[in-house]
Amino acid sequence: MDWFRGIEFANKGFFWLLLLIPVMVGWYIWRRERLQGSLRMSAMSGFLKVKSSYLFLRHYSIVLKSFALLALIVALARPQSALSWQDTTTEGIDIVIATDISGSMLAEDLKPNRLEAGKNIAIDFIKDRPDDRIGLVVFSGESFTQCPLTIDHDVLINLFKDITNGMIEDGTAIGMGLATAVNRLKDSEAKSKVIILLTDGSNTSGSIPPATAAEIAKQMNVRVYTVGVGTKGYAPYPVKTPFGVQYQQVPVTIDEATLSNIAKITGGQYFRATNNEKLRQIYQQIDKLEKAKIAVTQYHKKTERFLPFAVLALVLLLLDFLLKNTWFKGALT
Repeated sequence: MDWFRGIEFANKGFFWLLLLIPVMVGWYIWRRERLQGSLRMSAMSGFLKVKSSYLFLRHYSIVLKSFALLALIVALARPQSALSWQDTTTEGIDIVIATDISGSMLAEDLKPNRLEAGKNIAIDFIKDRPDDRIGLVVFSGESFTQCPLTIDHDVLINLFKDITNGMIEDGTAIGMGLATAVNRLKDSEAKSKVIILLTDGSNTSGSIPPATAAEIAKQMNVRVYTVGVGTKGYAPYPVKTPFGVQYQQVPVTIDEATLSNIAKITGGQYFRATNNEKLRQIYQQIDKLEKAKIAVTQYHKKTERFLPFAVLALVLLLLDFLLKNTWFKGALT
């Protein structure tokens, strides 16, 4: 079966000639019926001299001719074995997602809240980039690496799902989160190094100012896309009370000037996500902006395979001729 693997046909139109085979067989049957007649005999002893081999092989000629025609048609269709391969080179992209997990990320202007919406949409982004190394940094009052750069996205997604508010001291240390993300990329040899920084507030804690972290990122050729998450004005925020969860309208205080400055310093862009769909569109836009360059060189090699079929057709026709004029001719005497 390996012989037929990867077989292609250069002249597939010749397969229409296969319709000649049932026509030829039909004509053979019709002609034999027209040539046959009936004759009354008092006994069958005169026909016992006919050899049994003739009775068994009397249709050999049409069988051989049918198979010969089939082989000839396949040969005319020019079967070819197609061998192809390709060389692929890619300029890798290393991406670190730095996400805010402070208490304000529990506001429900995005559904079910800012933190969960950010997680779900980021996971979809990760699934769409199977060839990139991606890492995860979380920050609140301080920052830490939840997952280093990895190509094992199943592990990354599971760790992404595990992040919750309250894992670390509350606050919004944007500079620390950015600095930690940059640190994860310092040893990267990728052609493109990217940080997606997502927050809903302004820098209120941490020992590294956001502008300083941005300058460090610039020196390491790291491009930062900043995303401000939250509606404009006020957002519903759940507050636990003795009477259950109550909602308060809290002001949305995103430091857009700082986030825009970070993006400007590093050659990235600032985006504002006021709802789930806007956030999804932002990730899709970043996905388009940061595509790996892939160079593909394809090679094709075709080998003609018609000769065995042509030889088979010739052998079958020669066998038909020999049987008619030698062995089978003697069987009738």
